[in-house]
Amino acid sequence: MQRWVSEGGADGFNLMPPSLPAGIEDFVDLVIPVLQERGVFRTEYEGTTLREHLGE
Repeated sequence: MQRWVSEGGADGFNLMPPSLPAGIEDFVDLVIPVLQERGVFRTEYEGTTLREHLGE
């Protein structure tokens, strides 16, 4: 995922977990921390509104 984004092959992802809510919880608990450690996923929000979170 990181390589696709950094090389311009993707600008976002749609998640389709095999089961809910466990599938999405696994992604949040296992994948997001790795992406945060690599510095490619935010660790906190800078603004307080949805517009600020989306960078508009």
